[in-house]
Formats: sequence, structure tokens, C-alpha cells
Amino acid sequence: MESNIVKNWFGNRFNDLHPLLQQLHIRGGQLRGDVNITYGKGLAGVIGRRLAKKMNLPSMGTQQLTVTISHDERGLRWSRQFNQSDTVTSLFIPVGTIEQGYWIEKTGPVSMKLTVDIRNGGWFWRCLEVKAGRLSLPLWLIPGSTAYKVIENDRYRFHVEFSLPVLGTLICYQGLLQAD
Repeated sequence: MESNIVKNWFGNRFNDLHPLLQQLHIRGGQLRGDVNITYGKGLAGVIGRRLAKKMNLPSMGTQQLTVTISHDERGLRWSRQFNQSDTVTSLFIPVGTIEQGYWIEKTGPVSMKLTVDIRNGGWFWRCLEVKAGRLSLPLWLIPGSTAYKVIENDRYRFHVEFSLPVLGTLICYQGLLQAD
């Protein structure tokens, strides 16, 4: 089922996204492929493993990831499944437009207010606020994140990384996914 929810949020900037990202976010679809999961060293690794447990991420190493993108009347849905096990679904609700708006990502009791930067046709999330229930958490208190999707050789490069100042990377998963 096609939807203009993403196109409407980006407005004129939608054309700045790579055509494959445009199609994916209008038509929806399924992506799959291998991703490499890594954890930080020392204390960063301990924290990363705890965070991974809360996010239902599998152990370190190469894992199979399937991402299903769909739309409904509320927003954009991303369902992530590692190794055909538990599915983690996020609902992304658009607010306003790219110039003065944001997306609210809801995954369980946590919600994040996100905006998007477009760089070389890629989609780069930038976190503006995090809430646990109704409680706003200061950004300095939570791990920083780097999350993006870009096109490389007609495949979708996914990169998700959480880090803390001084400690560095807690956990990272990234890889090239192919559309079904």
C-alpha cells in the first residue's frame, strides 16, 4: 500500500533523498541481509551488552537482519527481526514538516523526538529528546546515537550506534541489506 506520509513530511526536500530511499518510504517493503554487531571494550562493552538486552539484539558477530517498512493511518512502522527471532517494532509519527517538525519514534515505553538530516541522498536521524513514559530525560544522561541509512551499490547501508563520552562505542550494528 502506497503512502505519502514520508513524502509530505519532507516536502520539497524529499527529492534530495536517493531514489531507492524514496521508493522504500512510499511503497514500503522488506529488506534483509547480514549485519555485524560489535560491542565496546571494557566498561563500554558491559553497558553495551545491557543495552542490547533491552533492545532484543543478539550477540556479537554477523547476524541476519530483516526490516519490514509499512504505513498505517498513524505513521511509519519499522519492524526489525534478527535471525528470525523476536520482532521489535517502532512506530514513527510525523509532526509538522522537515523545516519545523520532527518524528516521534515509539518503541515500548520509550519515545524519541527525532529529526532528519539529508546528506548525499542519505537519511540521518538526529535525536532531539528522549522520554521514558512521560518523563523527559536530559540528552547528556543517555547514550548518544548515530543512525542512518544510505544507498551503496543499489543496497541499503544501515548503521546504528550508541556511545558515551569518554567510554566511546557501547554497541553498533551495521550492514548492507537487499530489498526483497
